[in-house]
Amino acid sequence: MISQPSDLPVVVVGAGPVGLAAAAHLHERGLPFVVLEGGASAGAAVREWGHVRLFSPWRYNIDAAARRLLDAAGWAAPDPELLPTGADLAGDYLEPLAKLADLAPHIRYTARVVGFARLGVDRVRTVGRDTAPFLVRLADGTEITARAVIDASGTWRTPNVLGATGLPALGETDAASFVEASMPDVLGADRDRFAGRHTLVVGAGHSAANTLLALAALAEAEPGTQVTWAIRGGNADRAYGGGDADALPARGALGSRLREHVTAGRIALLTGFFTHRLEVDGGRVTVAGRDANRGEQRVTVDRIVVATGYRPDHTITAELRLDLDPILESTRALATLIDPNEHSCGTVPPHGVDELTHPEPGYYTVGMKSYGRAPTFLMATGYEQVRSITAALAGDWSAARDVQLELPETGVCSTNLVADDQLPGADESGCCGSEPATVTASPGRGLATGISGGLLVAPLTVTAVPAGAEAAGGCCGA
Repeated sequence: MISQPSDLPVVVVGAGPVGLAAAAHLHERGLPFVVLEGGASAGAAVREWGHVRLFSPWRYNIDAAARRLLDAAGWAAPDPELLPTGADLAGDYLEPLAKLADLAPHIRYTARVVGFARLGVDRVRTVGRDTAPFLVRLADGTEITARAVIDASGTWRTPNVLGATGLPALGETDAASFVEASMPDVLGADRDRFAGRHTLVVGAGHSAANTLLALAALAEAEPGTQVTWAIRGGNADRAYGGGDADALPARGALGSRLREHVTAGRIALLTGFFTHRLEVDGGRVTVAGRDANRGEQRVTVDRIVVATGYRPDHTITAELRLDLDPILESTRALATLIDPNEHSCGTVPPHGVDELTHPEPGYYTVGMKSYGRAPTFLMATGYEQVRSITAALAGDWSAARDVQLELPETGVCSTNLVADDQLPGADESGCCGSEPATVTASPGRGLATGISGGLLVAPLTVTAVPAGAEAAGGCCGA
């Protein structure tokens, strides 16, 4: 870390889970800091998917330093094994954390960052760069100088497009009124837009799976509701994930339940579908996809849900010297550790300040944004990132490089695969309270992870298939 004036703060961008965790660690280290949140409250982006339930229980979603501050203030912690919704995460954890006397005075809301630079030098100039503080410019023209920047702004505002090439599909802009962003509240506030209509969901990750399950539930209650799922792969095996071999029961149940709906014909599956063109005809839209042989598939629907993932916005760092992986847009050192072709969210190795360092000393991207286009992020990973970085900023390199991370891997585990007992209000009289079945399987990569480590739209009740038993088409069938 280069020498900077000690009285300058560390600027943290974003008051979401990872940004506030960074603030908690900076406070414990006695380092001055400012948190800049573009929304009007802590967890503003999280609240936008408040209807969604995480598949990871509370114990994976609470940062250790944040927990210490909350406990000291008399916080009533939730049951560590329950599955929170986004609204729970924001209301029961992020909001009380942001209101603590140790953090609240240092958080600014409606403070949207539009650019970073070094004070007095542009990206080309080297002389004097090492001693120049960071300049952080806000949308209202305010400028803040900082000794370091921890960018935890996430990727929620920059979803990927429908086009399979990474460019918008032909006609995608013209069809914007038919397109829904990822994870609409299908069973709640957005119900009327989907009830009795035909919806196409494009994507193969957890966000797609959640929306598909919600639409399947809606179809049972609302006649005329149809669901089609389009993926680029030749089959959906990877999208189904680890099933009953998943160390997070709710995550495994997600893929198992999705498989059941496809097998039963409640969800129509289109494989080898590379979205190429959208054509609006009256009140409907036709989506054309190319396959690997340049053939074309077409489906006409009423609504389209884009669940194709997210990408980072690096425009605000145009005047900084970054070394980004040309594929994932993470740091080069991190890219091989998070490559979604090789890893699920639970198989990412521990990493910290060394893997997150850029040629621009003192600038760090953390959280979901640090993974670039890789969808394999878990909140617990972000918490360890900021612990390591703040230790480095404090000069404690021994702690900074002692990175440790225990993640729930999609692989061998022992579980009864009951998700309902992890929901608020559950008791021991659940329907599936039999002895846990031990399931042995080869570790799988699992579904790609979306926001905050995977999500559930609705509770799932799943009964395990005993080892050696033959699946009979139930929700846990292989």
